[in-house]
Amino acid sequence: MARRNDGGYSVKKILCLAAIAVAMATTPAAAEDDPEFLSFSTGAFDINDNDTTGMLGVEYRSDFKKFFLTPMAGAFVTAKGGVYGYGGVFVDVFLGHRVVLRPSFSAGAYADGNGKDLGGVLEFRSAIALAWRFDDRSRLGIEFAHLSNAGIYDVNPGTENLTVNYSMPLDSLF
Repeated sequence: MARRNDGGYSVKKILCLAAIAVAMATTPAAAEDDPEFLSFSTGAFDINDNDTTGMLGVEYRSDFKKFFLTPMAGAFVTAKGGVYGYGGVFVDVFLGHRVVLRPSFSAGAYADGNGKDLGGVLEFRSAIALAWRFDDRSRLGIEFAHLSNAGIYDVNPGTENLTVNYSMPLDSLF
């Protein structure tokens, strides 16, 4: 079978470099009081294809920071039965007090259900989000994510996803 590549490597490389650059410019004082978050998302899976479908997701973001990286774990399901569970890291970059830029990278397991075949189970996710931070520290934002297997399988079609996210501080739930 011929090896197919979606060019996702260049997108991931750009997002990775952007994450490093913005991490060095982050304002630690703004992030100090941020708690752990539970985030809910809805949007479109595979926006660059004729097979676009809806998706719903949930993500946990820790308040533990090592250097400038913070761990996260999440999952989403598509309207066609695709499921992806992942774990990774992110960086919150505060652009003033209200606007938060959040690049992230993760790895996880994907099952296509009746949806798009991404070439294999192991898939990598790179994303960039922009959110508005409210007084109670909750956030409302938009996220663009790329999901692919980075060419480790024979087929690597990749997918781009666009979601709207609401992130609520876990301490507000208890």
